[in-house]
Amino acid sequence: MLQPSAAFLSRARPRSVARWLFVVAGLIVAMVVVGGITRLTESGLSITSWKPISGIVPPLTEAQWQAEFAGYRRIPEYAAFNQGMTLTGFKHIFFWEYAHRLLGRIIGLAFAAPLLWFAIRKQIPAGYGWRLVALLALGGFQGAIGWWMVASGLSVRTDVSHVRLAIHLLTALTILAGIVWTALDLLALHRSPLAHPARLTGVAIAALALLVVQLLYGAFTAGLDAGYAFASWPLMGDALFPANVPMVDPGWRNAVDNPVVVQFIHRWWAVAAAAGLVWLAVRTTRTGSKAGLWVIALVALQIVLGIATLLSGVQIDLAVAHQANAALLLIATVFAAHAVGRQAA
Repeated sequence: MLQPSAAFLSRARPRSVARWLFVVAGLIVAMVVVGGITRLTESGLSITSWKPISGIVPPLTEAQWQAEFAGYRRIPEYAAFNQGMTLTGFKHIFFWEYAHRLLGRIIGLAFAAPLLWFAIRKQIPAGYGWRLVALLALGGFQGAIGWWMVASGLSVRTDVSHVRLAIHLLTALTILAGIVWTALDLLALHRSPLAHPARLTGVAIAALALLVVQLLYGAFTAGLDAGYAFASWPLMGDALFPANVPMVDPGWRNAVDNPVVVQFIHRWWAVAAAAGLVWLAVRTTRTGSKAGLWVIALVALQIVLGIATLLSGVQIDLAVAHQANAALLLIATVFAAHAVGRQAA
């Protein structure tokens, strides 16, 4: 007599776990948006201490607000740019940094609590527990990276290190991509209990690598305020690359620390990234998935938003939309890469 396999007798609920992961992914996209607003409103240094637990409670009394404001008045950013700021003005920048940190805590709870629930009820499919725990650990590490970034602007600098900002952003986007990829594997497992996880193919690795470099330079552009260097397109002023730009030594540092060079790279690496993503999208259409069409649409929108952000002199709503669309483009790219990888698995 035939016996059902363990896969069919399992208590695992891959679709439920996948749905939860997509909710967490949505929260991370919101986090990226709030982080962008925090950066663009110069709010990121308004909270000068890191209290992972007690920091969830904002100042409630006048004395507590004055204590927070006093901490801000001791850092170089206040002395350089905000002398004379009122408590009301401080509360405005405090709001965005507090919202950013609070959302981070909410995401941690939204990941850890359901993970524990699914684990206790033995609803996590075999082989996925380690992956989910690794994503949770990376999320906890992301909190430490965030404080490491903020700390860079509290003593000598008047802003945070753009390199640390880039690491913070790319870590968040890595977590986002990992969550979405895992959710897609789980949905495939729901459709077929014998399904294997998708694998990254060469075309997907190439497209994602090109996109990651573009995201890195987007973070450098934001961190260095390089978007303000030239508000024209396609030329920077009246040339493809402006003349007499002061350079730093050694030469390689210009690609990291020189705002004009960083803006130039971010402008034109977009062409390479777009080409790689379109290549992946074309390959995806052969699998029957519509993810490739989303990739192409979001690439086009991202280019338009990037140009509009430059021409507007980095208008906040356009810049935030540009950053939000970058996160959506990454998600679409993961969908496309997964579709190709499912076919190759």
